[in-house]
Amino acid sequence: MTSPSDFNKNLFAKYDVPAPRYTSYPTVPYWRETPTEDVWLSHLKETLENVKTSWSLYVHIPFCETLCTFCGCNTIITKDHKKETPYLEELLKEWNLYLDQVPELRERPLQNIHLGGGTPTFFSAEHLKDFLTPLFQQIKKASHFEGSVEVDPRRTTVDQLAVLRELGFNRISLGVQDFNPEIQRLVNRMQPFDVTKKITDEARRLGYESVNFDLIYGLAKQTLETMKVTVEKTLEIRPDRIALYSFALVPWIKPAQRLFKDEDLPTGKAKRDLYEYARSEFLKAGYVEVGMDHFALADEALARALKNKTLHRNFMGYTDHRTDVLLGLGVSAISETPKSFHQNEKVLAKYQELLVAGHIPTARGHLLSEEDQVRREQILKLMTQSEVRFVSPEQQEHAQKFLAEMIQDGLVEIAKGELKLTDKGRPFLRNACLFFDEHLKKHRPEIQIFSKSI
Repeated sequence: MTSPSDFNKNLFAKYDVPAPRYTSYPTVPYWRETPTEDVWLSHLKETLENVKTSWSLYVHIPFCETLCTFCGCNTIITKDHKKETPYLEELLKEWNLYLDQVPELRERPLQNIHLGGGTPTFFSAEHLKDFLTPLFQQIKKASHFEGSVEVDPRRTTVDQLAVLRELGFNRISLGVQDFNPEIQRLVNRMQPFDVTKKITDEARRLGYESVNFDLIYGLAKQTLETMKVTVEKTLEIRPDRIALYSFALVPWIKPAQRLFKDEDLPTGKAKRDLYEYARSEFLKAGYVEVGMDHFALADEALARALKNKTLHRNFMGYTDHRTDVLLGLGVSAISETPKSFHQNEKVLAKYQELLVAGHIPTARGHLLSEEDQVRREQILKLMTQSEVRFVSPEQQEHAQKFLAEMIQDGLVEIAKGELKLTDKGRPFLRNACLFFDEHLKKHRPEIQIFSKSI
């Protein structure tokens, strides 16, 4: 097993460059041709007309009571819970707009629903039930239906978990980030260990099949010593899944990140050492590494998907199954079909205005060309399976030139029409994906718009 000290510092200095996370291709900054409302709805209908189609639903709830300064999500900070009812009514209004114009949503099995945010448990148990009950009454659930929800352990009650469990939710993801009190203070998220453990225990008692912890490496004041404590406490609770994300420093998008002093942030190899230490300990404890930042117990669905080569990646990260349609509801929510991407208005007032006018609340999107669709599949394969076939000898030849330094450094291998990431190359997966990103190669930004790759 590779230890942090085994890594070549020069490699990290060389390859720690801005690069997309590739939850989509093209990446959002390169979306150009937004589909009209009619075209977007036609793509939904066309895909769902296939009787073998399944679909997923994402619901964005943007409200948080306090701002976590590491967060890059679209959030609204408020303690005013009177905002719950109007927003839930708007979600149902948007849902009914889709039902009226794409009735196939009633017939095709819903494979997955995910509540994200923000803080989905900003809403009371009663309001969660008021929103989800009529929605579920109007659709068919798949035989292996999955309901998942992101929760803030500081803001989540047993009543909320019980209501969601009764409605069929079986996966829960807890925002943890780090267990060190000083690091928690710096990111404005004081969350004692006992709070996290209590919600985990209650979820398991209620019958949730899988518990995920979201952790972050690269936060201000993190060291190998603090990471050791966070890893030990995580393994004490032993969640079924662990997402260990790199802190994405993007202050040009999230000004609150300016609160961090540059000298407080671990960078380059020092930052990656935090990941490698945690990785080593998780593997020792029986977890399987999935993709570039996820871990799962060997009998968990994500680990099985990796083994069976059914692992998928979309706007929500790695998932254990692929659906043909991801429909997003709520302010800023993103949707996708095989031919297009679609994002709702990010500003709540504009989102509301479009709904009142009877329109799908479109902000932007992208019509995928045939080349986009091919590249999308290749990047997806590399992100989920660490290997991918070239579509032609010419593409392989171009890859040999573009990735020459990564080949020479032993990070990737090219042979017999395939590109493979080596074990040494794991930290540089995003760099390897850059070869397939024609939009980025043709229109390289003059300013930094992506976080660093490592």
